[in-house]
Amino acid sequence: MKKFALIASVLLCVLSFAFLAGCKEKTETSKKTTELAVVTDVGQLMDGGFNQGTYEGVKTYAEANGKTYGYYQPENGSDANDNDRIAAMELAIENGAKVIVAPGFLQAAAMTTVATAHPDVKFVFVDGWSLGLSNVTAISYKEEESGFLAGYAAVMDGYSKLAGVFGGGGANPACNRFCFGYMQGANAAALSKGTTVDMKVSFLYGENFTASPELQAMVAQWYASDTEVVFSCGGSMVNSVISAANEAQTGRIIGVDTDQYSLSERVITSAVKGLAASVELVLSEYYAGEWDSKLADKTSNLGAAEDATGLPTADHSWRFNTFTKEQYTTLFNQIKNGNLTINNTTPANSAEWTAAGLLLTNINFQLVE
Repeated sequence: MKKFALIASVLLCVLSFAFLAGCKEKTETSKKTTELAVVTDVGQLMDGGFNQGTYEGVKTYAEANGKTYGYYQPENGSDANDNDRIAAMELAIENGAKVIVAPGFLQAAAMTTVATAHPDVKFVFVDGWSLGLSNVTAISYKEEESGFLAGYAAVMDGYSKLAGVFGGGGANPACNRFCFGYMQGANAAALSKGTTVDMKVSFLYGENFTASPELQAMVAQWYASDTEVVFSCGGSMVNSVISAANEAQTGRIIGVDTDQYSLSERVITSAVKGLAASVELVLSEYYAGEWDSKLADKTSNLGAAEDATGLPTADHSWRFNTFTKEQYTTLFNQIKNGNLTINNTTPANSAEWTAAGLLLTNINFQLVE
């Protein structure tokens, strides 16, 4: 019994020390002062996409201009709710944040609450819209342009069996614009070649923008049924698509938001938007004293005209076989100069998506539900 008591006593001491050490670490973290703060969307910070691109913009600006910076991931991960996001923003302010940069449309309610309570703090709503508050500015993108270019390039490169998985469960405006642009671009290329392409689209398993066995199984089945390219549009969902492509051995992937070439050799291109550059731009305008004149309660809608949409053209990222950079540049400039406009009025429900797909004359469209 004495031996048991001694072991129990030692174990209790070890656990107590670990608990105190954990509390000490948490306290030290919570006292860290950061002037610029990123409050992430669902998913992980370094997701190779949306969160990461936003954070890298803050990081680059802060390090170039001597500002402190940090990030806050709301509790409960993919199941985070408005209270979790509010708590993360409040902690950032407690730790000295003068500017909070928050990506993702899910941030709207939390940002409205916190920005109203803290009028002296500035908020940058990435992929958002005007909230009617003078201390909030929004950045939105013409994702339909990047989606169009990705779909067009894939078909011009010889692929004829395309698919796409899109985050947000059909309720995310940015993902929906990516999707509709992708469909239009594939159709335009097929029309110019006098061919038709097969197109599968699904919003299943992507509501929280995370990888899942169900998503991987669905995409694996697509690849096994001769799908050649899958557009992965939604944060960490790309990990499931990569696993499925590796399993198929011949699967190809279109990435999203940032240049995702480094995630897998199977990524042939990425439908990007200038997340980092646009965040840097807004921060530079704020620190130049231009908040009231350029940013307060306004939305900057950025696209090809601002070099904020497109495909990456670095040699290491260009993995097309026959579609050339020259062909891409010609098409991109048509969009940039306003000579080619892509429809950004996305369908609102399953019936409308199906109807829109069927109206694209050179696509055999299937909505997978």
